[in-house]
Amino acid sequence: MPAHDPDAPDAEGGAGEPPARPVRQVLSDSVYEDIKAMVMDHEIAPGARVGIEALARALGVSPTPVREALARLESDGLVVKRSLAGYRATELLTRRGVAELFEMRLLLEPRAAALAAHHADERQLDGIEATLEAMQAHPGPGGPYAAYRDFAALDQRFHDAVAEAAHRPLLADAVERLHSHLHIFRLSAVQDAGAPTLDEHERVVRAILRRRPERAAEAMAEHLTRSLERQLSRFGGSDRS
Repeated sequence: MPAHDPDAPDAEGGAGEPPARPVRQVLSDSVYEDIKAMVMDHEIAPGARVGIEALARALGVSPTPVREALARLESDGLVVKRSLAGYRATELLTRRGVAELFEMRLLLEPRAAALAAHHADERQLDGIEATLEAMQAHPGPGGPYAAYRDFAALDQRFHDAVAEAAHRPLLADAVERLHSHLHIFRLSAVQDAGAPTLDEHERVVRAILRRRPERAAEAMAEHLTRSLERQLSRFGGSDRS
């Protein structure tokens, strides 16, 4: 059998190029993002049934990538599957739900930031810094989901990266599984929240880079507390649950 020439082009890309993603995966990702945007923008209303066949027709695809997308969205907490009833979009967080979500974050993420200041390696420090820099290049919350999707994804990545740098896998997993940014941004984007978010993230990063665990925990707690205040402001003075 002849030896493989590493510089020869093949079915997955030309010489020196990274392998292309399979067409099916590209389609699956595209359908996932399309349906996610529908849920985030309430084109699929909270609590509404999500019809696989109807979505497939609307998107011009077969039912298979729609089913795959809905399975991913279920793990994100954006849809729920009921026995014999199919999928439905999850309800929006209430004021109490927002408060409970941030209560969990305040228990987990300041500790993660403190541990990251202790244990993050150089690669992880570079990754946290790079994520913050990328956020500065994208528009903050406002308008439809497509307009701030990158900012929201980077916001989630920033918090996940800090938790990963703590070198506590169970802690990192718990932070990631909250999918907090999807649920918060789905309520509606808080206008002008981008600038304070970036300032608060920068203080977290500075403390981690300087290996100051207590300051990192304080900066993260301050960020989450202010973020909670911004989220609750959308509910006004209502005490409804």
